[in-house]
Amino acid sequence: MSEGDEEKMKKLLRLLLVAMLICSLVAVAGCAQKEEPAPQQQGQAPAETKKVLRVGTQATYAPFEFVDKDSGEFVGFDMDLIRAIGKVQGYEVEIQSMGFDALIPALQTDKVDVTISAQSITEERLKAIDFSEPYFNGGLIVAVRADNNDIKGYDDLAGKRLAAEVGTIGADASEKLKEKDPKTEVRIFDNIGEAFMELEKGGADGVINDWAVTDYYMTTTGKGKIKTVGEVFQADDQYGIGVKKGNTEILNLINDGLAKLKDSGEFDEIYKKWFSQ
Repeated sequence: MSEGDEEKMKKLLRLLLVAMLICSLVAVAGCAQKEEPAPQQQGQAPAETKKVLRVGTQATYAPFEFVDKDSGEFVGFDMDLIRAIGKVQGYEVEIQSMGFDALIPALQTDKVDVTISAQSITEERLKAIDFSEPYFNGGLIVAVRADNNDIKGYDDLAGKRLAAEVGTIGADASEKLKEKDPKTEVRIFDNIGEAFMELEKGGADGVINDWAVTDYYMTTTGKGKIKTVGEVFQADDQYGIGVKKGNTEILNLINDGLAKLKDSGEFDEIYKKWFSQ
């Protein structure tokens, strides 16, 4: 073999080696590719997407919404009701607690889908959010210390020291008394429990609050410490479930769920569980 032939042979071998290397790389790349998912078998139902209803509440308002000391779960009339609505409508319910004055902003910024927190349906609130059909008849009552025999009702609170929860109609009623009599002092607290504690320790002469919540507190934590005086007033007050303004899809979902619970009798069962009267 001549020197020229030997050189040609070396070039040919180099070309063959390069070709073999390229083929090997192509084969490895092909094995590394992800396998395509197996096609859905005929007749197999597609996986369902979980439907979640995000709920905002202030869990310090027994018996409507509060935290069970043993389980740490959100419990109460409102909690049972919204879970029942979610179940009958095919939704998983996720509940988060926040300040009462944060509920409407949470709806407006889409942090929650609905709010349920013994919210009274008022003209002022209807400017900011929509409400479901009423689900509870409220009203206000005056609470005083058990040993107070001077205050007989709402009118006797003028010029006195009052405690109330922020953002509630009880706080509004307290402020109206202050407008009539500037000597009236109104202290606003983040939750109703703090307002009742202020009353018990003598820092306030009276608390104006929803009758059902006051009654529950009076027979549990505040038993023997406070009492109610006078009659229930603003008895036309009604609670509703809050929805973002214009969100008719969620509003219809809630109203339809409420109607189903009332028709089936489940609403009455939940009511009797929390309110004996």
